[in-house]
Amino acid sequence: MEKSLIAIIIFLVAYALIISEKIHRTVIALAGGTLLILFQVINQETAFHHIDFNTIGLLIGMMIMVGIVSQTGLFTYLAIWSAKKVNADPVKILVAIGFLTAVTSALLDNVTTVLLITPVVFSITKQLKVSPIPYLVTEIITSNIGGTATLIGDPPNIMIGSAVKELTFAVFINNLTAISFIIMAITLALLVLIYRKGLQTTEELKAKIMVLDEKKQIQDISLLKKSLFVLFLTIVGFSIHQVLHLESATVALSGAILLLLMTYAQSEHELERIFHKVEWLTIFFFVGLFVLVSGLVETGIISMLAKELIELTAGNLVATAMVILWLSALASAFVDNIPFVATMIPLIKEMGTMGVANIEPLWWSLALGACLGGNGTLIGASANVIVAGLAAQEGYTISFKKYFKVAFPLMIVSILISSLYIYVRYLI
Repeated sequence: MEKSLIAIIIFLVAYALIISEKIHRTVIALAGGTLLILFQVINQETAFHHIDFNTIGLLIGMMIMVGIVSQTGLFTYLAIWSAKKVNADPVKILVAIGFLTAVTSALLDNVTTVLLITPVVFSITKQLKVSPIPYLVTEIITSNIGGTATLIGDPPNIMIGSAVKELTFAVFINNLTAISFIIMAITLALLVLIYRKGLQTTEELKAKIMVLDEKKQIQDISLLKKSLFVLFLTIVGFSIHQVLHLESATVALSGAILLLLMTYAQSEHELERIFHKVEWLTIFFFVGLFVLVSGLVETGIISMLAKELIELTAGNLVATAMVILWLSALASAFVDNIPFVATMIPLIKEMGTMGVANIEPLWWSLALGACLGGNGTLIGASANVIVAGLAAQEGYTISFKKYFKVAFPLMIVSILISSLYIYVRYLI
């Protein structure tokens, strides 16, 4: 009981400090994790056990590859090309960025997607002299929505698919893809309403973009060919990594190492430059956050909360599905969704053995709630933290409070739509 209380206090204080933004979130997360060990709520071995090195490895591998690709001029090329396709209109570019992010997140995963798309956003907004913040917020939100659509799009879906072998790649598409893109369309429309007045530029700046030759932005054809080849292999690896029995981090790190071997294997100076582009503050924030949340997991707080709320439904399928959907969404907005989903999976399986006739709707409730709920706060999902870190690197601050004011209501709208979908498709 004493350890549970300490874990709750440390978590709440850390979270309050993160929201206040008076101390950098990386320092707070690492300090909170360290205090859990010092107060013996968890030991060092347990703390390391809870760090998701698959996520850490995936991030580092993709950051290295994106750092190399950025030197080819590809992102500036894509920025100019996409802007010209919509006549350099800032509002239409916002929609284009959102759609591109969602589709790519569904085909790859949302972490890889934001690493690839964020440099494009900065290139476009610099050309038009508009704030990148609306585009980055749109990118965060649509990456999580797009990631909901497939088995490989978001870590909670990967975990559910691994635990329930009947839920294959095709089954996920059949059950989640359509509703995900309906939610994306509605969310994009609302984002346009929120940001349209601030997305203004001059006709002169539009005209300057329209006459630019995007092909001239490619600075190193040889490096570009090598980078695209390795990226293609990496994407193929992501799509079949479960068949190969490899983790996504292994695929990403293999791609990064191969690209380094093909480009800068003999240049210490270039290697230092590439590794300097890895967002280490973001990496260590995740390390601290995983340890911080482990205190709630190891003391049984998350498990106790989930069990009590499910027991309140008294086995009613409609009530249980709605509780899982909303609990997953609200919890995933404030706590990393990976340990929460890991707790919920055995509970849902247990319900199947206790006489609940059809637990399939519960899996889709968990997937929709955990993935979409990550949009609720700036630390709700991996993609959110990465984009915030990359923005800080460019000199822009995505405020926790300002993001919350925009994203949390949009997250609630998405869960309301999901509630209607789950009820109409599975529970009537």
